[in-house]
Parts: sequence; structure tokens; C-alpha cells
Amino acid sequence: MTKLALAPQLDAARVAEAAASAAGVDVRELSGLPELEQVLDLYARVWGRNDNPPLTLELLRAFTKAGNYVGGAFTADGRLVGACVGFFHAPADDALHSHIAGVDRTMVGRHVGFALKLHQRAWALERDISEIAWTFDPLVSRNAYFNLVKLAARPAEYLPNFYGPLTDTINGSDESDRLLVRWRLRDPAVERACSGDRTSEAVDDELRAGAVTAVGLGADGGPVAGRLDGAVSLVAVPRDISLLRSTDPELAHRWRTAVRDVLSELLADGARITGFDRSGWYVVRRQL
Repeated sequence: MTKLALAPQLDAARVAEAAASAAGVDVRELSGLPELEQVLDLYARVWGRNDNPPLTLELLRAFTKAGNYVGGAFTADGRLVGACVGFFHAPADDALHSHIAGVDRTMVGRHVGFALKLHQRAWALERDISEIAWTFDPLVSRNAYFNLVKLAARPAEYLPNFYGPLTDTINGSDESDRLLVRWRLRDPAVERACSGDRTSEAVDDELRAGAVTAVGLGADGGPVAGRLDGAVSLVAVPRDISLLRSTDPELAHRWRTAVRDVLSELLADGARITGFDRSGWYVVRRQL
């Protein structure tokens, strides 16, 4: 491989190492049974599923043996505080599906998740993989900001109740709608985001430019139906859907239905989600 061809891989490795250092963790690929058992313990804690963890040890072991991705973030004292698991798409897709990632609650806000994703990106580029795809709950504002702004992944498809019922401390009894995103690893926007140069949509600017509100935030904290006829549509999500699921499941379900109906209709009509404002709004643009 030429020096020019190696440049993206080397740069990805460099920014991944910098992100890990900034987060105060060491991120590395995992394969041994003791480390994989730690991954399962971490996921059981994060999702509150001690009796039914999201993955099994046998499946993780098989994933690593087959050459898939299992990465972990460790503190200086050797404690596993984050993990990410991905498996390959069909060969023709040239993509990795990042199935699950979780960070210990004691490390939330320390950018461990960012360090994990950059390690996964460097790992994939080293294997000449051009894209990573994954799903996330579109109602979780912090995840929308992380995926669409900090990583510059791009939404591709809305998936209603994708996993069926997931009864755990994160999802509660809500339906498991997901937004599928694609992370094009060599995209200049992705390269800039991974280096810390991020572009966030500004809702106030969009409103001044003529954007319409498709789903708004009501005085009672609930969704308010708006218009779907704008060139640019703004779709609100609740400030803290996790809190709503535990305190007001009915209101949480209203949000699920409102956002599902509007995003599904807009995307089916050819619009695309182009970004997310940190205050809790998707920006959706019609194709011109």
C-alpha cells in the first residue's frame, strides 16, 4: 500500500489516540474470555439487564473469532468503562454494523463514547472498510447530537419498533423505534468532526430563513403537531425521554407516535435529516 493510501488510516489512528487520551482511557480491541466477560457485565449494568444481558459470551467470542469488532475503553487502573461491538454487513456492502455501545454511568460526559467510536473508525479504515452503520433511538436528544453532530453520521432510514419490546432501564416499556445512520468514514465532514471541527444546525437561523415547525414542544412538555409543507422542517424531541418513560409513560408514548409519524412521512416524501440542534430539534430538508 502506498504512503498516500495509508494517509487516511494513519490520520484516523492519530485522532483516535488523541480522543482516548483526552478521555483518560486506553481503547483497544478485545478477544480474550475474561475481557469479554467484563463487556457483558458492563452492558448488564448499563441496561439494567442482569438476568438477560443484551449479548451472550458465546456470541461475543464467535464475533471476535470471525474477525468482527469488539473494542473496550479502560481506565488507568484497568477498569472497563466502555465497550462497542460491531459485525460485518454482507461482503458487497463494504460496511460494518455497529450493533451496541455502552459507557459506564460513572463516566458519562467524559467523552469515552467518542473515543470508542474513533477507535472503531480507525480499526475499520485499517481493513479498508468505508462505512459504519448503526441505529439509535431518535427520541434521545443527547444521542442524536452525538451521532449527527459530534460524529457527522447521516440518517438513512426510520425503523418503527425495530427490535420489538425491550424491557430494561433505558427503554422502559416503550416501542423500540430506531433511526439508522451511516457513517461514511472518508467523508470530509466526518474527518472534520473527528478532529473536533463540528457544525451544528441553528434552529433560530432556520426559523428566520422560513423553516416550519413540524413537531413543536408544548407548554405541558408534550408534542404539538405542526406543518409538513416547508422546504425545511423542524422536529422537536423531549428534553429527557428517559425521565418521561419512568414518570409519565403515556406522555413518552405520545412523543414516540408524534415523532415517528412526522419523520416517517417526511422521509418517505424524499426529505432528509441534515442535522440536529443541541436544544432538541431535528432539521429536515426536502430535496431540491
